[in-house]
Amino acid sequence: MSKLFTQIRVLTIFFIIVLVISGITAFPVYTELKFILESRIFDEGSLMQQWLAKIFTGVKNTQEQYPFIFYGFDWLAFAHLVIAFLFIGVYQHPVRNRWIIQWAMICCIGVLPLAFIAGNIRGIPFFHILIDCSFGLIGLIPLYIIQVKISQLKKYRTKGRVSRD
Repeated sequence: MSKLFTQIRVLTIFFIIVLVISGITAFPVYTELKFILESRIFDEGSLMQQWLAKIFTGVKNTQEQYPFIFYGFDWLAFAHLVIAFLFIGVYQHPVRNRWIIQWAMICCIGVLPLAFIAGNIRGIPFFHILIDCSFGLIGLIPLYIIQVKISQLKKYRTKGRVSRD
């Protein structure tokens, strides 16, 4: 049973770390794109390289002419960090805070319509929309496992075997 509690905690920490990394990478978007393009990870002329070059041109022009637009990226990063902190509740009391996992799973599913609707409106290539969707779908995996383990923990707790949630 403590093994179950430990597994929930490990997966929750993993999810928190992924959210934090995802958040902090929104801050240096210009530097990241420049590094990726200069390191030539993608073949010259490939669809991905062309798309990233187009994005970089937009980011570079925006940074030079309208740097205040990146304030939105700062808030995006901040939102990821705040959401990551929310999962501390799951770490501390998984049964009591299982709603956080359910909410997060709904958010992951919500990525799909947002990516397809907003992506099409904004002219995002289909392959990039699929990449965005993959974040929601991949996020569901650890969340589902956590949910299952919390349900198992709740069963033990209901039977009076566990005093800690």
